[in-house]
Amino acid sequence: MPDALYDYLLLLHILAGMVWVGGGVLLAALASRALRDPDPGAVARFIGNLRVIGPLVLAPATVAVVGFGVWLVLDSAAWGFDQFWVQLALVLFVAAFVIGAAYQSRTAINADRAAAREDHDEARRQLALWSWGYRAVLVLLIAATWDMVTKPGL
Repeated sequence: MPDALYDYLLLLHILAGMVWVGGGVLLAALASRALRDPDPGAVARFIGNLRVIGPLVLAPATVAVVGFGVWLVLDSAAWGFDQFWVQLALVLFVAAFVIGAAYQSRTAINADRAAAREDHDEARRQLALWSWGYRAVLVLLIAATWDMVTKPGL
């Protein structure tokens, strides 16, 4: 089985992507629900869960997606970093990562701080900003999935 490693890498890459995208869709839905909930504590509870889900689920999936993706390119004679679809995938990943690291983390921290001081309106406003940012990440991840499936430029 000469392709066994490649097949396992592809499986792990896809599973990590499923966790990242699926987790993002779930978080976006739960954030929308928290924002519509009249209970002022709903936003604080969501942010509290986000502090756990982000580092334990989404961060490892993010690292795994890029790690296994790069390994796939290195393992295959058919793929190279000079191919447009691989470059596009990396650009989309970097864009999603930058939004997550620079924007999402800041709005989540601001929402958490506002919730801690019981400024429910500000916590809700920051969570709404976070929600829009995560929707942008999801659009980038969907574009990356399209790129992986269609491999434009080949």
